[in-house]
Amino acid sequence: MHAHIIGAGLAGSEAAYQLASRGVRVTLHEMRPKQQTPAHETDLFAELVCSNSLRSNQLHNAVGVMKEEMRLLDSLIMHAADASRIPAGGALAVDRIRFAQTVSETLESHPNITVRREVVEELPDAPVIVASGPLTEGPLAEAIQRHTNDERLYLYDAVAPIITKDSVDFDVCYRKNRYESGEGDYINCPMDEAAYERFYEILVNAETVSHRDFEKNVFEGCMPIEAMARRGKDTLRYGPLKPVGLEREGEKRPYAVVQLRKDDARDTLYNLVGFQTSLTYGEQRRLIRSIPGLEAAEILRYGVMHKNTFLNAPKHLRATYQSRHDSSVFFAGQITGVEGYVESAASGIVAALNLLAHLQGESEVRFPLETLIGAQADYLESASPERFQPMNANFGLLPALEKKLPKRRRKEAYAERALSTMKAFRSEIDARLG
Repeated sequence: MHAHIIGAGLAGSEAAYQLASRGVRVTLHEMRPKQQTPAHETDLFAELVCSNSLRSNQLHNAVGVMKEEMRLLDSLIMHAADASRIPAGGALAVDRIRFAQTVSETLESHPNITVRREVVEELPDAPVIVASGPLTEGPLAEAIQRHTNDERLYLYDAVAPIITKDSVDFDVCYRKNRYESGEGDYINCPMDEAAYERFYEILVNAETVSHRDFEKNVFEGCMPIEAMARRGKDTLRYGPLKPVGLEREGEKRPYAVVQLRKDDARDTLYNLVGFQTSLTYGEQRRLIRSIPGLEAAEILRYGVMHKNTFLNAPKHLRATYQSRHDSSVFFAGQITGVEGYVESAASGIVAALNLLAHLQGESEVRFPLETLIGAQADYLESASPERFQPMNANFGLLPALEKKLPKRRRKEAYAERALSTMKAFRSEIDARLG
């Protein structure tokens, strides 16, 4: 059995290890150092190009639970991270070089892995996992475009923040679609003039994130909310915060309205409409919590603006990370629309196990929805293709618990259920695939 993997980042490295450990001969293609990217500095596998933190290692945090799920699946990325860990409180931070060296040495010395330092311009005929990352460009990007028959890979400039519905104060906020009576799909947060003035002052004076040179030319067709606000105090009131048609029945029209739009099928996550932004995370938190009804907002994803390349996963991928267009082609990592180091590596596990099932003629490997890894894969398959945006691991993706619990206990219950489910599923995988 043989497979190709394009890209030795977090997802590609994890996928190579998972397949090779199960007896598959892997050809791992990595273009560095033959061709560098603007983000990388070394030719090591799984180089961390931004933060050296893999975020929380605690089980009351979704990404901490996902890490533990990966440990149960013998994850190379987690082995390397634990071996190169440096003190960072409750977070899992690593020595970048030691981490990447551990991954590189493990893969380069594996008898079932052949490393080719070359630029790939076409998809191989043999089964392949494309894990080329968010900076995929040139002939390979064109080959992926032809494969998906899409006009282009998604180049996104803007992502709005996402909050949990449970953290919205419905004594202040209300549901309504513009110009329609009764409850609607949108949650509306009304502002009077004084509240809008406070919001506006925070926004136009807030600190923004500076972007690397290779990102600076991406935003010509995309206007951050803070840039829109600087055009004039009323610009937002005639744009994304327009109150017309959103007044409650029998009440005066608000001065401005922030709308929240559902972001998941389970009605637990909502994004702030029109809030694409370059504000720092701290300033975003301050701004969002200045909005009436969102004073206690639980922010699951902050808004970002930068260049990225990813598939519209609901159109092109299944929850197995398998292409809808060719059963021998899989994708993994940030090109699939997952967001974050841990999430990228986790997608490599799912893609690898499903490629192995494909090679063995076995049925697909669908991870349980009760696990963070399974819920992430399901989100990619089932999200709205019209509004699909990258997503970090979060408890809002999981099916609801059988009974209501206090917030902290609810997170513990999610973690307990996820890990017990993953332990049983690991046994099933071993029995099926070896």
